[in-house]
Amino acid sequence: MSDNLRILQELLAAQQAGTPVVLATVIKARGSVPRHSGSKMLVYEDGRISGSIGGGEMESRVVNEALLALQDGRTRVLPYSLVEPSRGDPGVCGGEVEIYLEPYAPPATLLVVGCGHVGQAVAELGHFLGYRVVVTDDREALASPDVIPNADLHLPGSFADAIAQSPINAQTYIVMVTRNVLVDREIVPQIIRSPARYIGVMGSSRRWAETKRLLMEDGLSADDLAQVQAPIGLEIQAETPEEIAVSIMAEIIKRRRT
Repeated sequence: MSDNLRILQELLAAQQAGTPVVLATVIKARGSVPRHSGSKMLVYEDGRISGSIGGGEMESRVVNEALLALQDGRTRVLPYSLVEPSRGDPGVCGGEVEIYLEPYAPPATLLVVGCGHVGQAVAELGHFLGYRVVVTDDREALASPDVIPNADLHLPGSFADAIAQSPINAQTYIVMVTRNVLVDREIVPQIIRSPARYIGVMGSSRRWAETKRLLMEDGLSADDLAQVQAPIGLEIQAETPEEIAVSIMAEIIKRRRT
């Protein structure tokens, strides 16, 4: 089996397993270079690689750029001259090479905590936008396919059980649209130090001020709570659950794309 075929099979396996990975491909090579056009390498989120696009300092730089590509989801073309290390070139082979980086990440997860009217609207819009939608509520009748048919995963019951079944990662966007401050007080400490990309809490400024006061009594710091977006959503004068869902998802899209 050729190296490229093996790498493409690994890429397919990573996609099927939901494992983030970047495919690096040599797309242009001139002069003396270690690998030629078409050579491929996979870079995993832990820095592990499979295959090679040349080794040495250039490959190390490509790995670093690939990890950045996994964070922002953007493709890159990396041009390198392999002529003069004293001016910053990653080699002395004498040629030039361009590497195309193509990130493959699983769909971002939208974790909706609270399945009332707003939670239902957020889940529906998140599904429309292509997110993997996970919904949870301790009111078991609400976190169900009957109420939210387009969610990918329904996790009724305790929040601790929910995140045990669907762990939070760096591509998780958490929308807390719960029924009261006491529920927020219980849940925020369980997520505040998670790797979630976004944590938003619905409610007025006054409600969030009271929630913060209680959470700080419980031992959370101001720095911890600064990670929370509250009130949630862009200010568009939204009133209906559907309009509020638009404001929330617009804020998440903005966070995701910047």
